[in-house]
Amino acid sequence: MNTIDLKNRTAIVTGGARGIGFAIARRFLASGATVALWDMDAAALETAVASLNGGNRVCTATLDVTDETAIASAVKTLIGDAGSIDIVVNNAGITGGNAPTWELAPKIWRQVIEVNLIAPYLVCRAVVPHMVKAGYGRIVNIASIAGKEGNPNASHYSASKAGLIGLTKSLAKELAGKGVLVNCVTPAAAKTDLFDQMTRAQIDYMLSKIPMNRFVAVDEIAAMVAWLSSQDCSFSTGAVFDISGGRAVY
Repeated sequence: MNTIDLKNRTAIVTGGARGIGFAIARRFLASGATVALWDMDAAALETAVASLNGGNRVCTATLDVTDETAIASAVKTLIGDAGSIDIVVNNAGITGGNAPTWELAPKIWRQVIEVNLIAPYLVCRAVVPHMVKAGYGRIVNIASIAGKEGNPNASHYSASKAGLIGLTKSLAKELAGKGVLVNCVTPAAAKTDLFDQMTRAQIDYMLSKIPMNRFVAVDEIAAMVAWLSSQDCSFSTGAVFDISGGRAVY
């Protein structure tokens, strides 16, 4: 593992109790950061903390990232405890199952947009003023190759991730010159708990689209996110970093 310096940095990782978020938290700790795991699942957070074994460099908040009041409270608590928030990784997300667009229930469509797009907006809205005041910040949004290409039978998920790419680009332009950089990554599918929400046909379809003929490992995503969260990333903002095993054509 290459060394990336995140010493004396405090990071929020949403959806940090498992999967990609957990891998990012683990990489951040190895790089010297203090990590706040935000997740809805209190039991999973407890297990994650025990597995990470990060001592006082790991803290948690059990919250719904679509709840702006809960976000504001968690931000206030973290700044009070850590003094600053230097890094935010908007990772929490859901797939909402698979079906043709006209067969997806409006309730499910709205829920996917709420979690995958509105929640990152709410987190950024709460944290960005503190970063601007400090003159430093790194925001990394976990989008998806689906946001570039649009996966069939996943219009809600694809639209939410395309929206997250747009949010990334707009926010980055607003913050350019203020010391706060905003980027996103677009992974191909990784084997996480999200697979439990997908049909076998959908999983096979995603694998068939990857020229490297395998799913991305969560540690590979974490490595890219760690660099984007560091001072070494100093002139990239509003960018979309592909990690799709050759699937993306742009």
